[in-house]
Amino acid sequence: MRLLYHPDKKDISLAGVLYALGDPMRLEIVRRLAEKGELPCFAALEADVAKSTLSHHFKVLRESGVLYCRKEGTHHMNSLRRADLDDRFPGLLQTVLQSTEPLKP
Repeated sequence: MRLLYHPDKKDISLAGVLYALGDPMRLEIVRRLAEKGELPCFAALEADVAKSTLSHHFKVLRESGVLYCRKEGTHHMNSLRRADLDDRFPGLLQTVLQSTEPLKP
């Protein structure tokens, strides 16, 4: 079984996190994970997207340190590394997530 790469907390870079969050599809994945908690890949995005594209987006998020992925049977379960991100960049994730909320009239 191939191990999935997750950077150590000290190796998470601001540039890598901002790059990962800069894509609308990845930002939507992060928003859903923040809302719902741990989710399998197929449930983290309600868009008709090729499996390879979805895998790529999860890999970018995982390798940048934004999310943690663990295998459970045949599924990859994903969750935000909220505590690690808050330790490294206080308030960043919350600010980004607030910016994705619709404006209230």
